[in-house]
Amino acid sequence: MHNSTRIRLIEPTDAASIAAHRVRDLEAFRPWEPAQPADFFTPEGQEERIEKLLAGYRAGTVWPGVVLADGQVIGQITVGGILSQPHLRRGSVGYWIASVAQNQGHAGHALGLVLQLMTDELGLHRAEASTNLQNLPSQRVLRRHGFSPYGVAHSSIFLDGSWQDGLLWERILSD
Repeated sequence: MHNSTRIRLIEPTDAASIAAHRVRDLEAFRPWEPAQPADFFTPEGQEERIEKLLAGYRAGTVWPGVVLADGQVIGQITVGGILSQPHLRRGSVGYWIASVAQNQGHAGHALGLVLQLMTDELGLHRAEASTNLQNLPSQRVLRRHGFSPYGVAHSSIFLDGSWQDGLLWERILSD
């Protein structure tokens, strides 16, 4: 749907763009994401976070990406919890798209690209994800890309002042 959507490995120079989106979207993301310390919303705090993500990338446990539209950073997409042992080979996908770029097909396009990367570059067999029970837009994106819900993680994440349930999703990548 959106041919200008790309993903690439995150870089420290993405910190300022990401911080700007996160400051602007603080209220919009409050229902879906855990509270963050103040430095999360600064370029310096983001740069520190990016360095930690890249250390995880070098260790093989995470693939931290940014989502680009027309060359501009509009969000992040990350494969975390990567297990690459022959008998496991799975990773968990998480993403966000800045409010200014939502409802334009970017999340779905980025998810399709990261599923391809999980299969071809990372050699994974299984993709997992979780969403808030109320996050219907994210659930629609996952469903459109072959994910199925397989359970509820009760009281699994503290969001917006209370413990919330998560809906667990899975997709076998060779399908």
